[in-house]
Amino acid sequence: MPRRVYDSFRVRTMSPDEVALAVDWAAAEGWNPGLSDASCFAAADPEGFLLGEIGGVPAAILSAVNYDEHFCFLGFYIVRPDFRGRGLGLRIWQAGIVRAGSRAIGLDGVVAQQDNYRKSGFVFAYNNIRYGGQAARRAEAASTTVSLTEVCFDLIARLH
Repeated sequence: MPRRVYDSFRVRTMSPDEVALAVDWAAAEGWNPGLSDASCFAAADPEGFLLGEIGGVPAAILSAVNYDEHFCFLGFYIVRPDFRGRGLGLRIWQAGIVRAGSRAIGLDGVVAQQDNYRKSGFVFAYNNIRYGGQAARRAEAASTTVSLTEVCFDLIARLH
C-alpha cells in the first residue's frame, strides 16, 4: 500500500456497536476472550476501546480502559494481519499510552510482544497458565432445586 495511504491512519474511540469487533479479532487470533469481557470493560470506561482506521477500514484495535484516576488496563492489542509490519500497531499503542495518562498500566501480554512491552517501560511480572476443555453436559436440576431468587435473603446471609 502506498505510504500516503498509511498517512491517513487515524485512531478514534469505538462506538458501543463496534466493541464486538475486538472480541471477534481476539477470537480469530486464537485468544480466549470471555463472552462478556468487552461489554464489562466498555461499561467501566465507555471510551476505552480504540480503533485505528485507514480510509474508514478497520486496521488496528486496542483497549485502554481507565478504571479510575490511578489504573488503566491495556488489552485487545491487535493489528489486522494484512496491515502488520507497517508501524500501525505502534501508533495505536502510543494512542493507548497517551489515553492512560499518568495511571499505572497493567496488561495481559502476548509472549511474542514482550520485547515491545519492555521498550515502552513495562516490566514482566508473572506467567499465566490457561486451561481449556469441554464442559460436561449440565445435568437437569432435581425436582427439589429452587431458584436462588426464591430463597429468603436472611437465610442466605446466615449461611455465610
